[in-house]
Amino acid sequence: MGEADRVLIAGAGPVGQVAAGLLQLAGIPVTILEKETRLPEDLRAGTFHPPSLALMEPLGFTDYLMREGIKVPHWQFRDLHDGLVAQFDLGVLKNDTPYPFRLHCEQWKLTFEGYRLLKDRPGVEFLLGHEAIGVRQDADSVTLTCRTANGDRDFKGRWLIGADGGRSAIRKLLAFKFEGFTWDEMFVVVSTTHDFKADGYTENAYIADPDLWSAVFKMPGFSRGQPLWRFAYGADPKLTDEEVLTPAESERVMQAFRPKPTPYVFAHKSTYRVHQRVVDTFRNGRVLLAGDAAHINNPMGALGMNSGIQDAGNLAEKLIQVWRGEADESLLDRYDRQRRTIADEIVQAMSTANLKRLLERDPAARKANRAEMKRICDDPQRHYDYMLQTSMIASVRRAATIA
Repeated sequence: MGEADRVLIAGAGPVGQVAAGLLQLAGIPVTILEKETRLPEDLRAGTFHPPSLALMEPLGFTDYLMREGIKVPHWQFRDLHDGLVAQFDLGVLKNDTPYPFRLHCEQWKLTFEGYRLLKDRPGVEFLLGHEAIGVRQDADSVTLTCRTANGDRDFKGRWLIGADGGRSAIRKLLAFKFEGFTWDEMFVVVSTTHDFKADGYTENAYIADPDLWSAVFKMPGFSRGQPLWRFAYGADPKLTDEEVLTPAESERVMQAFRPKPTPYVFAHKSTYRVHQRVVDTFRNGRVLLAGDAAHINNPMGALGMNSGIQDAGNLAEKLIQVWRGEADESLLDRYDRQRRTIADEIVQAMSTANLKRLLERDPAARKANRAEMKRICDDPQRHYDYMLQTSMIASVRRAATIA
C-alpha cells in the first residue's frame, strides 16, 4: 500500500477511537491525529447506552466498561418537591439487547483504555500533539496539515473523518454550516461523596423544578471503590463561573436538593455552556464528520456521546464496503442521510424535550408532565416503547430504514 492508503481520523475521543478500531478490524490502516499532547480527563460524558455497548464489544472496549463501570438497570423521573414520580426499568429490553441497562463510566477512562488497546495494533498510527490547521482534497485523496512541536506536517489518506469534538477544526476548515441555538442557562456539574441511594435515588435520576432542576448520576469516580454522585444542574446565567462555584453556592444548591446536617464534600466542580446544533451535511467530498463535530446537544438523556459512537459505527460499516470495492462512494451519502436525520429528528428533539420538561415553569404544564411520565411508566406497552427510545435502540433501527 502507498502512503495515502489509509483513513485519517482527527480526534482521539470515543468517536474517533471507535471508528479507528472498527476500521482496523477490517484491515484498513488508520492514522489518529489528536491536538492535545495527552488525552484529556473530560468529566462531562459518562453514560453508555445498550447499542453503544454492543457496537464496542468487538474492540474490547465493552469488556473494560463492564469491569470498571456501574450498571444502571433503573432510572427515575422526580420532582424536587413531590419526590419520585416514575421509575423506569430497562430490564424490559432483555429480548432486544444483551445490555438491558445503562452503564456509567467516565468518558476519559474509556479513551485512556482505548488508547492502550489500539496504539499497538497493526495498521494503527496514534499521534498526539497534532493540531489540524489545513485540509485539501482531490478526486482520489485528502491531505491534512497538522501543526506539531517539530513543525507543520502533511498526512495523506483516502478519507478523513473529523471526530474532533464540538469545536471541530475540520468542520471550521471546510466551512460546514453549524446552525442552532445556545441555551440561556449556565450548566454546572458537581460531584459529591454523599450516597443518594440511601435517600431512595436510583443511580440515574432526573429532577424537575423551574429553578433547581438536575440530572443525577452515580459514577465510579477517580479511585476504585470510591464512587461519586454527579449533579448537573442549571445556574443563573447572570452569575459568573467563579460565583456559581464558590463553596457557599455549591453547598446552598446541594442542601436544596437534599438537606442534611453536615456539609457536602465535593470532589469536582465545573461549568459549561450548552448548544443545540447540527451541520448542514455530514460529508464534504472525502471528508466526513462524526460525533460532536457534526452535532451537539444538551446532556439530558445522555444522547450526545452515544449518538456519536453510533455515527462512528454507521460510517465505519460503509467505509469498509467502499474501501473493498463492494459499494460505490455514493454509499457515504447514505451515511449523511441516516445520521443527520437521527441527529435532527431524535437526538435534538429528544434532548430538547427532556430539558424543557425539567425546567418547565408553568404549573399546569408541570403537572401534566408529571402525569404523563407516570402514565408511561404504568402502561407496560408504553413503558417498553419509551425504553426503546431512551436507550437509543429505536434510533439505530430508524437509521437503518433510511435509504
